Amino acid sequence: MTQINVTVDGISYSDEVEPRTLLVHYLREWLGKTGTVVGCDTSNCGACTVHLDGRSVKSCTMLAVQADGHQVTTIEGLAENGQLHPMQQAFHETHALQCGFCTPGMIMQAIDLLKDNPDPSDDEVRLGLEGNLCRCTGYQNIVKAVQTAAKAGGAT
Repeated sequence: MTQINVTVDGISYSDEVEPRTLLVHYLREWLGKTGTVVGCDTSNCGACTVHLDGRSVKSCTMLAVQADGHQVTTIEGLAENGQLHPMQQAFHETHALQCGFCTPGMIMQAIDLLKDNPDPSDDEVRLGLEGNLCRCTGYQNIVKAVQTAAKAGGAT
């Protein structure tokens, strides 16, 4: 077992984990952060995307021990004082989801995209989200949501 100290959604945790424990399993099974979804287990779908020190990572291919000493933000950590994050709000307002399975990872990746490109074109949004797959929507409303959030300051 290996001791890790990690801050998740603003709360500090200190746990002993097996060195081979994936970050996604630590978040879901140890901390109850079930908004972080296990999709493909190969980093192809992006459903497991979280932020590590403010940048998106796919938690299904990262070990929990690699997060030691870092800050992790999950989809549950975005809302503040009962207010949805601008990206969450934009996904809701533009109907950018159907089944919702990909939505947490898509939102986390979209926030990171806006940090690098605060006013992306349609093509730039599609390119920025290419590692996150959706099997339901056709992406048009997802693109619209990202651009709506960009106008509302969705990179913060």
